[in-house]
Order: sequence, then C-alpha cells, then structure tokens
Amino acid sequence: MGVPNTFKRRTPEQILEDIKRMSRGKHRIYIGAAPGVGKTYAMLSDAHAAKASGLDVVVGCLDTHGREETERMIGDLEMIPLRRAMYKGMEVGELDVDAIAAREPDLVLVDELAHTNADDSRHGKRYEDVNDILAVGINVWSTLNIQHLESLNDTVRQVTGVRVRETIPDSVLGEADEIRLIDLTPDALIERLKEGKIYPRETVVNALHNFFRKGNITALRELALRAVADDTDDRLEDYMDDHDIVGPWATHDRILVALTPSPNGSRLIRRGYRRARRMKGELTVVTVTPGGPGGLKPADADRLQSHLALARKLGAHVVELREANVPEALVRYAKEHHVTEIILGESHRSRWQEKFGGSVINEVLRLSSGIDILVLGEEPNE
Repeated sequence: MGVPNTFKRRTPEQILEDIKRMSRGKHRIYIGAAPGVGKTYAMLSDAHAAKASGLDVVVGCLDTHGREETERMIGDLEMIPLRRAMYKGMEVGELDVDAIAAREPDLVLVDELAHTNADDSRHGKRYEDVNDILAVGINVWSTLNIQHLESLNDTVRQVTGVRVRETIPDSVLGEADEIRLIDLTPDALIERLKEGKIYPRETVVNALHNFFRKGNITALRELALRAVADDTDDRLEDYMDDHDIVGPWATHDRILVALTPSPNGSRLIRRGYRRARRMKGELTVVTVTPGGPGGLKPADADRLQSHLALARKLGAHVVELREANVPEALVRYAKEHHVTEIILGESHRSRWQEKFGGSVINEVLRLSSGIDILVLGEEPNE
C-alpha cells in the first residue's frame, strides 16, 4: 500500500497572499461589552509589559474619558502627537498615520477602532487608518465595544433602544490576528459607574436609567462572549485546514435572504448574516424586481441600493433577478443553488391585496418543499 500524498500545490496567488501576510503588522483587538469594562486599561498594562521586554511601543491615540486610573496607566509611554483637523467647525485631534509610519515603532496603541474621522481625513473611519499602519509592517493594538459591529446593529438597537451610528464591518474582527475579551460582570460594571469611574458623577443617574440598565449590560455581555466564541471556532477551523487535520467540519448550510425595498430589509440582512455565521454557512441576498431597479419608485430604488450595499459590506453574495413571478424566481434560485433556509420579511400587503394578488410568503411556502422558511416580523417603530 502506498503512502498517501498529502502535499498540496499552492497557486501563485496563494503564495503572494502569504508573502503579504508575513510583511503585514499584527493586529490585536481588545473587545468588551460596554464602556468602562477596562479595555484601554488592559491594553496599556500589556503595553508596559511589551516595552519592558524590549519592544518599541508608542501611543497613536488614546481617549481616557477623564478616568484617572487610565490616565495614570499611560506612565512613560511615548505619545505620538495627534494630527489637527476640523470636524463640524471645531478643531479636533486625529490619528496621524504618516507620523507613525515615519517613526516606525514595533507597536502602536490605537483606541476607539470604530471612531469616525474628521472630514479632511484620508479615510472616513479609524479602522481604515489602522489598515494603512498594518500594511507598512507596524503592529497595532486597538479597542472596540461589541455594539459597534455592523451585523449586531439591529440587535443592539432592540436591546438598548439606541441606534449605534458608528459601526465597522465584521470582517475587521475576523481579519485581526488576536482577539482579547475584557470581561466584567454587570454588577461590577454598574458599581464602577456609581463610583464615578466611567462617567462624571452628574451623568450617572441618567446612564443607569438608559444604556447602563442591568438587562442591557447582560445582553451586550452575551453578544461579546458569543462573538469571541465564534471567532475562536473560526480560528480553530483555519488551523485544522492549514495543517490537514481531520475533524468535524463546518456544515454547508446556505442561507438566502429575500430582499425588497422595505425598511425592514437591513434587519433581514443582519439576521441572515448572523445565522449564516453561526451555522458556518453561506449567505446570499436575492432581490426580484419584475421591471428591474428602474421600475421602482425613486425612494424605493434608493432604499434597495442601500440594503444591497449593506449586504456586500457584510460579505454576502448578492443576486439581482428581473422576473415577473417573484415567488417562483426565489424558489427556483434556491433549489438550483441548494439553499437550506430562506428568510423573508413580513408582508406589507393587505388581506384584500393578498386575496386577489396572492401572498408571496404563502406561495414560497407552497413551492419550497424541503427548504426551511423563516419569516421575520417588523421591528417595532420600524
């Protein structure tokens, strides 16, 4: 019996990608459930240990929010001056990518990864600045709260009542070399808040009755723990794949989100993304317009394009079909591409319209034998 040949020939593209990865800086993200859990403090503490071991460490940008413990932790770390910029008529300080690249440290600390930059900045978001720093071979440690992940935007709004405007693509977390969860129990976090260690004392009562309610913190903590657990699973599978280790592999679930111009569309996409990620499956977003995008009202066409942009941002495969019979087109595509689950939004059609024009949901249910169907109701006050 011959010895099986496990050597896998690598393509030139794969070799080039490996070379890029080797020359790129390493990115560590400190993630937490909410402000005040200690992400920046932990990052600074680790930075001092790194400096003591001989690494050249600098601070690129840091927001202590007036927390004395955090300010003291900066100690003798070198601070790179911020770049002065204008934001809504006010002068602000922004991360100076060029100054950091010229300084060439081993490691730079960058707080608030989801921060939105001033208008005259090279990039709109700070995570994009971090990509530039990593590209020149400098290692970066950064901080992030779980509510800033794009795929969790609807869930966070439902839990806290607050729509987070500053979000980053989930791929930023997936592409990081290391994720460190900084965890604190809800009771301990609320106690820190009451002691004035998170926000000024005059704002504590308002915070306790809004974002920092115990139920909110518990839910956000669960989201953070789940996100890190999913990331750990992904890294284990990548390791097993790279080393040809035989084991339990991801299932091949295929999720299809049926998209319309409804305001509920972004919620469907985010739910589909989370389900596909949790099941280690594929996500496809399909829109069926009988007359194509040009046949829609301008407001509907704009909203649909916004939904499709979100789908692409989350890495979904986007398909735009132009067919008269929407249910048949959806189910035919689903069967041809071995979809295992279709996600639909609640119908906006009246019972009178459904009686004479038919229900898309009912027709999809009738045609899609063997495919799971998930129908999402509208979010309150959508």
